Amino acid sequence: MSTVLLIILILLILGAVPAWPHSRSWGYAPSGLLSVLLVVMIVLLLTGRV
Repeated sequence: MSTVLLIILILLILGAVPAWPHSRSWGYAPSGLLSVLLVVMIVLLLTGRV
């Protein structure tokens, strides 16, 4: 289950990168927020709490 969550977060980060035409006007806020969520998920995975 945690692997699936990690893969979904990675895909969300790739979709929110401002280089894509649909998200160019969003700036770095969505990818920054998703990056923070990814870091939290990785920390939880490493500590064994997920």
